[in-house]
Amino acid sequence: MAMTIHCDIVSAEQEIFAGLVELIVATGSLGDLGISYGHAPLLTSLEPGPIRIKKQNGEEEVYYLSGGYLEVQPGIVSVLADTAIRADDIDEASALAAQKEAEHALVNQTGDFDYGRASAQLAAATAQLRTIQAIRKKFG
Repeated sequence: MAMTIHCDIVSAEQEIFAGLVELIVATGSLGDLGISYGHAPLLTSLEPGPIRIKKQNGEEEVYYLSGGYLEVQPGIVSVLADTAIRADDIDEASALAAQKEAEHALVNQTGDFDYGRASAQLAAATAQLRTIQAIRKKFG
C-alpha cells in the first residue's frame, strides 16, 4: 500500500475534496509541481488550471482551479482556491464562448476597455479548456 497524505481542496463557496491521496499535481506560479507523502513544507500560489489527485485507491480525479494557494505541512496538503470546479462539471461550450469573447475584446479595444479584466477572462477560459483537454488525454 502506498504512503498517503491528507488533502483538502476548498473554494470560497464549499469544500470540494477531502481525503487521503497518493499524489497531487498542480500548476504553481513557477510551473507544475507534484506533492506526495514526505514532501517538504511549502507555500505557493497556484495559476488557473487543472489540479489532479490520485486517491488512496488509485482512482484519479481532476478539478479546475481559478488560482489560489497550496500549502504543504507534515501530513496535510491544503488547497485554497477562489473557484474550484470538478472537471466533469465544466461546460466546454461556455468556456469556448468566453475565450472567443475575451480574444475579441483584446483585439477590438474601445475607449472604455479594461485590459486586466479581458486578460483575466481569457486566462480563465483557456485554463478551463486545458483542464478539459487534460481529462480527455488521461481518460480518453
